[in-house]
Amino acid sequence: MTSILEEFTDAVALHPDRVAIVDGKGRETTFEHLKARADSFARTWHLRGIRRGDRVVLAMAVETDLYASLAALWSLGATVVLSESAMGLAGLRHAAKVTGATAFCSSGLYGVLKFVLPELWGLRHLRPQETNGAPLVIPPPDETDIALISFTSGTTGVPKAIPRSHGFLTAQHRAIAPLLHSEADERDLIAFPVFVLINIANGQTSVLPNWKMSRLAMLQAPQLEHWITRQNVSRALLPPSLCEKLARTKIPGSLHTVFTGGGPVFPDLLDELQSVKPDLRIVCVYGSTEAEPIAHLISDEITPEDHAKMTEGKGLLVGHPVNGLQVRVVKDEIQVAGAHVNSGYLDPRNDAENKIHEGAVIWHRTGDAGCFDDQGRLWLLGRLGSEVDVGGAPKFPFSIEIAARGWEGVTQCALTTIGDVTCLAIEGDDRHLPDWQQNAAQLGILRVKAITKMPTDNRHASKIDRRALRKLMKP
Repeated sequence: MTSILEEFTDAVALHPDRVAIVDGKGRETTFEHLKARADSFARTWHLRGIRRGDRVVLAMAVETDLYASLAALWSLGATVVLSESAMGLAGLRHAAKVTGATAFCSSGLYGVLKFVLPELWGLRHLRPQETNGAPLVIPPPDETDIALISFTSGTTGVPKAIPRSHGFLTAQHRAIAPLLHSEADERDLIAFPVFVLINIANGQTSVLPNWKMSRLAMLQAPQLEHWITRQNVSRALLPPSLCEKLARTKIPGSLHTVFTGGGPVFPDLLDELQSVKPDLRIVCVYGSTEAEPIAHLISDEITPEDHAKMTEGKGLLVGHPVNGLQVRVVKDEIQVAGAHVNSGYLDPRNDAENKIHEGAVIWHRTGDAGCFDDQGRLWLLGRLGSEVDVGGAPKFPFSIEIAARGWEGVTQCALTTIGDVTCLAIEGDDRHLPDWQQNAAQLGILRVKAITKMPTDNRHASKIDRRALRKLMKP
């Protein structure tokens, strides 16, 4: 099985002078220079004693040296540990503690953390420094060796550590690569760091954001439009929250395709984007932290009948499962198995909740409710256990929220409970409140409340933070 490292080396040989990465300041790095920097870091860190099996906590800005560092550490056989960024310092401390880290790699001001956080005090400290010398001759890692340990978001409890082997990353690359394939030389604006790895292996150019992903609410639509125009971006990989900002721009002519996921992609968002640029190709990707991707949908495949079902509260169409993945629905729950599905957590005690072993097959329980239609396409209904009482019957809030987002003046909405009362919270133009109340009554919802700002997750600002919403809605 060809690893991502080997495909990166092949890309360097084929396109040494092609731009691999454009950072947030507009600085370009070719494939040849990226490989040379990675090799130099590897020499430096090999001298510091980094060997196969070392677990290295990485704290770096999303910039060129982050990807050079990943390649360098993997070439040494080390495992990279990436904390849950949305948790800040608490996530970093948790990552160092539960993974048994042996080193800490940082750039810039992140290096100060080595002296601040007790969990990092005893670790070797690596910095991205170049060392000249002959190429290292080190056997490549096995496909079963752990390449990466990342974490679940922690929205439903303590973040769980997810080990990803080199074989897993290669399988994930093979699942995603067909979605990103293009015969042309693309310039991709990528807001999902993992997809930069896929682009590096594919020999395509990745343009990094010129904003902080931890502060998406502060990004203004004109800044996004200017960056796309300035960098002549042809494709963009953005969470739905940034697609909403994109819909408020003129959408530069160079941009022909948008890939979006990391949160629900609602039909009204697709309508807004294509009302600005009718020929814009939009690819919606559904997945989870443990299995990315699961299914995908191209916007022009959505029929008027599909659109009507979504706006009537029948669920969200997420498309056909990707090739090589097994998908089934058991008691309303979407379950997946395959080479790019996480087979277990670092702590085996976490497996009992989410993993089902059937012979050699390990099924992952997504916790999402769904169903297949007669075309074999997957529909998302909501989260298992999230049902609320509507008109005396249990309903998934998510399906009703999809319908409500299509009402005039609605920006965001969430169906929740306040005590024993089911209530639809709506962010938007509250001059439409009487219409919202009338529409909600037709769905069996008797209470509607207008709110100023819907609380969302810290990772992509694309999922509603329901705990925060319930606190906000308390009388």
